[in-house]
Amino acid sequence: MARTTLFFGLTLSSLTCWAQSPLDELMMPKNDICILFNYEYGQFDQYWEGDFLRENQTIATVQRRTAMLMAAYGINDKLDVYLGLPYVSTNSTIPNGGKFAGASGLQDISIGLKYKALEKSLGAGKLSAFGSLLFSTPASNYLSDYQPYSLGLGTPQLAWRGIGHFETEKGLYSRLALAYTWRGYTEAEREYYYNEGSYFTPWMDVPSSWNMDFTLGKWWMEKSLRVELSFSSQVSTSGDDIRAYNAPQPTNQVNFSRLGGFAHYYFQKVKGLGVLGYYQQVISGKNAPKMGAFGLGVTYQFGL
Repeated sequence: MARTTLFFGLTLSSLTCWAQSPLDELMMPKNDICILFNYEYGQFDQYWEGDFLRENQTIATVQRRTAMLMAAYGINDKLDVYLGLPYVSTNSTIPNGGKFAGASGLQDISIGLKYKALEKSLGAGKLSAFGSLLFSTPASNYLSDYQPYSLGLGTPQLAWRGIGHFETEKGLYSRLALAYTWRGYTEAEREYYYNEGSYFTPWMDVPSSWNMDFTLGKWWMEKSLRVELSFSSQVSTSGDDIRAYNAPQPTNQVNFSRLGGFAHYYFQKVKGLGVLGYYQQVISGKNAPKMGAFGLGVTYQFGL
């Protein structure tokens, strides 16, 4: 399991998850538990203001560190449940970001379900289909309207996802996941904001989005090593653009495309223990940071 969170509203629903997660094809045996501890570091010094790529001239490089604890449990062989909680810390390479301090604290607690709906042989491979539901809500009273240092969007989120996976007898596979992510309102610490018009309220409507993840991968070393390349994208259903020389806010329309690589190794001599690593880079966007991130994690699976 692993995930990444980007700034400007790229939160739980748009993150990438691997290994016994709501985004992949792996299922837990009945009554098995998989625990993940993951550390991620991300940074950016450029962002898209609308469609225009701009440099961080006043705050230099924005840095983000995330420590994640996540668990998956097999209710039965076709139904898994997930629980996750990240701790996030943000800062700038210019002390206090010029005039702004970073932030740190618990972000959003998440709970999810994944159901295996189909598995059948197809030619020289196997086709499987899954559905997942993932809900998150803030775990602390952080400031959502403190971009780009905010820990998250400060709003409830609910993602419906369909997953199709095809794997050949030689361990090559491809996977496509499509999701719709609903987001609610977040409360800012101000009584007025502009979103293509004046709003005299602290409540901001956070745009929902469509999300897509496409993965090509292969199992190696008698299924001890899993290696993947991925492409992810998000398209918001509404929202405004970042205004010139202004900070982003939760109402912004955040679109992006991202490339990533991932590997997960399962130790043969220590049953249930695994290590993983990944790297991701945003390659295009709208009202989004041009962010690169890498992560390292440890997984341990055991039966009750």
